[in-house]
Amino acid sequence: MRLVQWVSATRAFARTAPHVVPVLDRAVHRLTRGKVLLSARMLPGLVLTVPGARTGRPRTTPLACMPEGKVEGAWILVGSNFGRTGHPAWTANLLARPDEAVVNWRGRDIPVRATLLEGEERARVWEAALVFWPPYAAYQRRLEREIRLFRLERR
Repeated sequence: MRLVQWVSATRAFARTAPHVVPVLDRAVHRLTRGKVLLSARMLPGLVLTVPGARTGRPRTTPLACMPEGKVEGAWILVGSNFGRTGHPAWTANLLARPDEAVVNWRGRDIPVRATLLEGEERARVWEAALVFWPPYAAYQRRLEREIRLFRLERR
């Protein structure tokens, strides 16, 4: 696991992974009718569907997540964008339409509400995220922007 974490913190990974990982995840997720998400073999994962901020058309993105709490129904999403400079598009979509998101979690569609975390709450969750997946620290060091954190809760 340490090797995987080391590799995922490199700039080379940040350049290539965004073009490979989501494509593979979407294909396998579709072929298995929502039962398998390849990247979830490393980290828990879900598939987020939220209307686009400008178009309103559904946008589907496989994402790593940090389940929160003992009962299924809350997740933390980290808008790291693999340590690349811009915020990932899905974060703008959640900001624009926080009550219209749906996650596919372990093959089930669950309507959720998104909340952008800020201040002390963000700081506390960020520390938990760094324990959960240490490469997030390397991503943040490379960036001038603050990585967005969202809490998704079942509606």
